[in-house]
Amino acid sequence: MGMAPVAHVLWSRHLNGNPTDSAWTNRDRFVLSNGHACALQYCMLHLTGYKVGMEDLQSFRQLGSITPGHPEKHMTDGIEVTTGPLGQGIANGVGLAMGAKHAAATFNEDGFPLVDHKVIVFCGDGCLQEGVSSEASSLAGHLKLDNLIVIYDDNSITIDGPTDLSFTEDVPARYRAYGWNTIEVQGGDLDLEAISGAIKVARSHVGQPTLISLKTTIGYGCSKANTHGVHGAPLGDAVLADFKTAMGMDAAKKFDVSDNVYNFYKNSFAARGQEMQDAWNEMFGRYQSQFPEKAKEFNRIFNLKALPADWKANVLKYSEESKIGATRNYGGDVLRSITSVVPELIGGSADLTPSNKTNFDTTDFQATSYEGRYFRFGVREHGMFAISNGLASYGYIPFTATFLNFITYGWGAVRLSALSHIQQIFVMTHDSIFLGEDGPTHQPVEVMPLMRACPNLLTFRPADGKETAGAWILAMENRGGPSVLCLSRQKCPHLTGTDAEKVKMGAYRILGDADAKVVLIATGSEVSLCVEAAAKLGDSVAVVSAPCLELFDQQSAAYQASVLPANALKVSVEASTTYGWKGYSDHQIGIPAWGASAPIKSLREKFGFTADAVAKVVSDLAAQGFNIKK
Repeated sequence: MGMAPVAHVLWSRHLNGNPTDSAWTNRDRFVLSNGHACALQYCMLHLTGYKVGMEDLQSFRQLGSITPGHPEKHMTDGIEVTTGPLGQGIANGVGLAMGAKHAAATFNEDGFPLVDHKVIVFCGDGCLQEGVSSEASSLAGHLKLDNLIVIYDDNSITIDGPTDLSFTEDVPARYRAYGWNTIEVQGGDLDLEAISGAIKVARSHVGQPTLISLKTTIGYGCSKANTHGVHGAPLGDAVLADFKTAMGMDAAKKFDVSDNVYNFYKNSFAARGQEMQDAWNEMFGRYQSQFPEKAKEFNRIFNLKALPADWKANVLKYSEESKIGATRNYGGDVLRSITSVVPELIGGSADLTPSNKTNFDTTDFQATSYEGRYFRFGVREHGMFAISNGLASYGYIPFTATFLNFITYGWGAVRLSALSHIQQIFVMTHDSIFLGEDGPTHQPVEVMPLMRACPNLLTFRPADGKETAGAWILAMENRGGPSVLCLSRQKCPHLTGTDAEKVKMGAYRILGDADAKVVLIATGSEVSLCVEAAAKLGDSVAVVSAPCLELFDQQSAAYQASVLPANALKVSVEASTTYGWKGYSDHQIGIPAWGASAPIKSLREKFGFTADAVAKVVSDLAAQGFNIKK
């Protein structure tokens, strides 16, 4: 209710979009960061002609509706990004603005402003208290994203009560320190002209993003106004009836919209948007004539959302004779082979480029070079992941890089990428305790099962160069969700039997006969360890590489049984917690608790990750007559 006036002004006067084509490339992007207020957004989408009917409003938050309790990108026409966890929308908005800047720098030509739209974000006090918004806003100021406007619902209320219980900072001053332009509007409840003037100024401001601090009253006009009781609960029939009466409405009517209201938004928003898109389409036709190759690429990336036809031919190939390195090195080399032919693959690292090996031959994305494809995210893991969700929503394929352990720093954004069905490739290096001396604070013993438990997320831990290339290919083709590439710091030799193509099976036999009495199943650097152990144990041992258990779970029962036979002793080996491995193995070799700060050789010996130690475990199990599952 408190943001209804600014929503009305924004949609009727300033927001550019076309409800008959919600995917029009040059539309303004609207993001509701304070997603609990989504009833307002659904109402505006309905009034302005998007595919949100009255029956959808009536089924708000009900099972099977397209109007869930927080906006979800893949579900509702006109929703640009999934928001809910506070602050994510601001960070997504920064990503959308970065995507627009890159697209404009890449495709615009003199007289052909294909991309010149704005990104407009609504947010509340909660969004500005969350750290992810600070990370993203700081970067937005550094990058001078003047196509970004954040409208702050400054109503001084959160669920607990007045914000002065915990939040007394000067928000505009903080944003000025970030390098933002700030505008303060005191009359957010009634002064429509002041609201409109502020948005107009923000749209024309050059060289900085803009924060409009809008002073509003939560629940304006009702008897519960300016109380936290309006924040998370319905008004109740009596309060709502009194409010409608005070507003000159019929208190007995519900979900009632007059033709005058529909016609107003049709003539102000929808008609304006159609006229703007018609003009844009005419311009794009002329652009196609003058710049046919660029127009074709623009269409491929943003409309068809298709990879270049022959991109896989350029992916680096490995063999047993290839130079040995860590899988992070293989991953960097494969990345560089792909970026040369897939221009929409963009991304960067959270201040760990030399460690992640993610640099490639391109200009950095900076305020002076928006055409750049490499992003210096700084030490902002959560912001990096959330910003890149915005880049993905814009139409790019973003990759983000840090140490695997720090994916948990930004897990809220990782989870939203999976929930949103958007593509992001997480390049997570230093994937086990074997990163060594940095110690348990950096050693991701519990992270693998967390990622494997997340719906619509593919987790790859490749064993060598061939599997790393296969994992990159599958991550690129996984257009409906995110993928994590877990890559080693330590060297991983190229193995006989591994196959880039077979990574898609999730797990496959690389050594041994189908009737082997013992099967060692491992991921990543532990696969070569199992090959060494198998050599010590004899011909009755097979080795299975399992680069992606989620893909293995999708295979037929017959295939799974052929890889992991019921009548064989199956031992899993992974330098991680053993949690989750009981579904695949009879005995698990893993990390019992935390790691330790030590060189890799000492860690291998202490935790039993040597060929001799693995062979001894298997021999002891066999000697004990281990009870194999039937």
